[in-house]
Amino acid sequence: MPRQGQGSLLTAVRPFPLTALRHPVVSALLDDHRALLSDLLDGLGSPLHIVLPEVFEENIAGLRQAFTETGADVDIFFAKKANKAGCFVSSAAALDAGIDAASAPELVKALAGGVPGHRIGVSGPEKDDALHSLAVRHNCLVAVDSISELRRLAATARLADRRVRVVLRSRTSGQPGSRFGMAAAERDAAVGLCLDLSDHVRFQGFSFHLNGYSPEERATAANEMIEHCLDARRRGALSAEVVDIGGGLPMRYVEPRLWDEFLQQNELAHYHGTKAAKGFSFYPYGGQPTAEAARTLMNHPVEGNESLSAKAARNGIRFIVEPGRSMLDQAGFTVYRAQQVDDRRDTDGYAIVTVAGNSLSLSEPWFNTDYLPDPALLSAEPGADEVFPACVAGSTCLENDMVTWRKIGFPRPVRPGDLLVYLNTAGYHMDFLESQFHDAPLPRKAVLRLGDGDAPPRWRLDGI
Repeated sequence: MPRQGQGSLLTAVRPFPLTALRHPVVSALLDDHRALLSDLLDGLGSPLHIVLPEVFEENIAGLRQAFTETGADVDIFFAKKANKAGCFVSSAAALDAGIDAASAPELVKALAGGVPGHRIGVSGPEKDDALHSLAVRHNCLVAVDSISELRRLAATARLADRRVRVVLRSRTSGQPGSRFGMAAAERDAAVGLCLDLSDHVRFQGFSFHLNGYSPEERATAANEMIEHCLDARRRGALSAEVVDIGGGLPMRYVEPRLWDEFLQQNELAHYHGTKAAKGFSFYPYGGQPTAEAARTLMNHPVEGNESLSAKAARNGIRFIVEPGRSMLDQAGFTVYRAQQVDDRRDTDGYAIVTVAGNSLSLSEPWFNTDYLPDPALLSAEPGADEVFPACVAGSTCLENDMVTWRKIGFPRPVRPGDLLVYLNTAGYHMDFLESQFHDAPLPRKAVLRLGDGDAPPRWRLDGI
């Protein structure tokens, strides 16, 4: 019910719901093990990242099944950059999934977590010599961005008396202005150079970088790479049999209906202060489920009525896919403790909840916007059911330290000590922008697995 005299104010800032979807494991933890979450926060500090490897393992299995249904030969390399937690590397190793590493520390952690070098892909533009050296010595597959990088990599392999496995990253016709990869003339020259350097370079195919989440556009780009492989074979590169399609598989955070309504009704009044809302390039939170997108990608017709997977099979092409965010769907959440509540409903129509921690521990960095799905409220004590409009602020001295600029319609008033749970944050949101500002420690990650039967969940701190 509106507070007395505040009907017009509340109407102006009516919070729009973006209720986050919940995996059954997440629901069980929030519904049945709130005391454990509160104890972990007491002991390990706020904010706290909870990571769920059993959900990550389920995602790998589900994606594999989706690709198998299409008849495609696909290797899954988890993009390590999406989350620093070591438990995901260990799970990938246990399931014989690969790792996509884009730095020397990521490659070292992949090896330390049990992933063999031949199951590691090394990506990133113009990689340095240290990363090249590690990749060569551990038989990793290196995606090369330019002829200059190819020459450096070959020199490293020659010094080590090794032969390095290589795919050439090519620009696509759909995104010719990308800063990643080679244009046509450089790509053709690079194939010739690989043949000339065959004593130390084993050319295996092509990769590409593509912005966006369209399975159809990715299928078109993958088909271009198949044609490049066939052309390279005609030139003598008989081992051109790999197409690395990168990541970019969508996932779903909220129901599509809610997301569509949000986009239609989004306006400045729904945000604190002067935070701009219109014109943002929002992540598509109501997007296609990952497994469904994988089937759409591989079943997309690329040559007459022939699907991408069928054309690849006919030509002996196998794919590598490098999902990051989508493999972490529902595999973690972030918990903040409410530190103070500035109830401004009588003046501004909404409250500001200040949490212990800051906004750099929960980010949607590539899209210049909040992490949009609503946080769940776990109250320390029961409260009256009433819509409580509030945004969420960090506890630093910066005006723009807002965890959530958007005004959330909490189901009851938020009080100090309550827990705000941001769901589905494992994919990039936990540590992309993390900072030790104010000398605060970085948030810890607690690894949780549900127990069998009536056994309580098991937890440990993450680390290899």
